[in-house]
Amino acid sequence: MAGNLEFIKSVSGTSVTSIDVTGCFSDKYDVYAVTVTDISATAGGILQFRLIDSVGSVISASEYDYAYLQVDSWRGFLQEKATSVTTIDRLTYLSTASTGVGGGYHYIFNPYDSSSYTFTTSQGTGWLNGNGSIGTKGIGVHKSAEQITGVQVLTNSTGFSGTVNVYGVK
Repeated sequence: MAGNLEFIKSVSGTSVTSIDVTGCFSDKYDVYAVTVTDISATAGGILQFRLIDSVGSVISASEYDYAYLQVDSWRGFLQEKATSVTTIDRLTYLSTASTGVGGGYHYIFNPYDSSSYTFTTSQGTGWLNGNGSIGTKGIGVHKSAEQITGVQVLTNSTGFSGTVNVYGVK
């Protein structure tokens, strides 16, 4: 993605199942970068993604579609897609094998525009216990035209630690 990044907000969590970053989107930018760094896990799992609406509620209804391509060090390529689901899946894998081995980012398009769907692209890397390294590249959409003001990064497992940073793309 071309352009300069302007730091907006950072939120960290330790041994949590989700990290919410609220009040980070506005009409100042059309595109945002959301990074997830310094990840460690209390159990294996995957990192997922949801949006937060203008009243501060996490959107957990079946309003998301996603598709991703995954490449594994032990078996090759895997494609996955889903429609009308409650999260955008597979930013990265969580592993208890070691800390700091996973991370990724989403670009978020037009989140603050209440007349448009919100679209995402993502890339991530991680480690799957007992197998090896994993890379993912995906796309997603929130299929409801509403104003989005924040993001939630969550796991399908018992917990993780990490930092979520939000930047405006100039």
